[in-house]
Amino acid sequence: MIESPVVNENKELRPRKPKWLRVKLPVGKEYLKVRELVDQYKLHTICESGNCPNMGECWGNGTATFMILGNVCTRGCSFCAVATGRPPEYDEDEPERVAMAIQLMKVKHAVITSVNRDELKDRGAEIWYQTVVKIKDLSPATTIETLIPDVKNTWDALIRMISGGQEIVSHNLETVERLYRRVRPQGKYERSLDQIKRTKAFGKKTKSGIMVGLGEKDEEVFKTMEDLAAHGCDVMTIGQYLQPTKLHHEVLEFVHPDKFELYREEGLKRGLSYVESGPLVRSSYHAEKHV
Repeated sequence: MIESPVVNENKELRPRKPKWLRVKLPVGKEYLKVRELVDQYKLHTICESGNCPNMGECWGNGTATFMILGNVCTRGCSFCAVATGRPPEYDEDEPERVAMAIQLMKVKHAVITSVNRDELKDRGAEIWYQTVVKIKDLSPATTIETLIPDVKNTWDALIRMISGGQEIVSHNLETVERLYRRVRPQGKYERSLDQIKRTKAFGKKTKSGIMVGLGEKDEEVFKTMEDLAAHGCDVMTIGQYLQPTKLHHEVLEFVHPDKFELYREEGLKRGLSYVESGPLVRSSYHAEKHV
C-alpha cells in the first residue's frame, strides 16, 4: 500500500526531510583515495558541484562522475546547484587528466558529464570526443556512460559527442513537460526528446532521467515515460528533487519509496527496458548496471 507523501502545504516552511532520505557522511579509505585523485588532477565532479547525496557511497566504492568543460554553466536551471555565468576558456589538457585519473582509480565503469557550453560553436563536442577516446586508450576495459547536455539542435556536434566509443549516452529531460518553463527555462522538452531519438538512431544505448517532488502529477510522469519509450530511450532514472539552496526551486513533495516502486513498474509497462527509481536515485547512481 502506498502511504501518503510528505507534502509542503505551507510555503512559508521548508518541509523536513523524511527518514528515507538520510545518507551517511563521506568516510573511509576509498573515499579519501578518490578525493586525493580529484584534487591532484584538478578535476571537477558533479558529485560535488551538484551536491549529490550519494557522494559518500559512490566515492567509498571507488567511483565518481567526472564533470568536464569546467564548473560554470551557461544555463540557469532553477533546480541545479552548479554555478551559472560565462565560463572561462576550457582546458585542452583536461581529457588526458580525466583519463589518467580513471586509469589510476581502476574504474570499471566511468560516467562523464559536463556543464552546458552554449557559447561554444560545437557545444564542447571536441573535448567530449577526446575525453572518451583517451579513456578508452588508457583503460580499454572500462565501459563509459556520457551524460551529455542539450546541443540546441546542433546535430553535427551531437554526432561528434557520441562518436568516441562510449557504451551508453544519457540526456536528462529533468522534469515533465508542463514544468519546463519554471524548472528548465532554456531547455525544450521536444528538442531533448529529438536528441534522444537521434542518439538511438546512431546506434547507442540511450538513457534519460527526471526528478520528482517539483509539482508534477502522476499522469504527467507516466506520459513522460511513454514519450521516452517512443523516442528510443532504453533506461530511465527517477529520483527525489532536493533543493540545493533557498534560492532554488522549492521541494513541493517528498515522494514515498512505495510511489517510486510504482513508477518503476509503470515505466517497464510503458516500454522502457530498465527503470532505476528511488528517493536517492540520480543519473549516475548504479550506472554500472545500466550498461
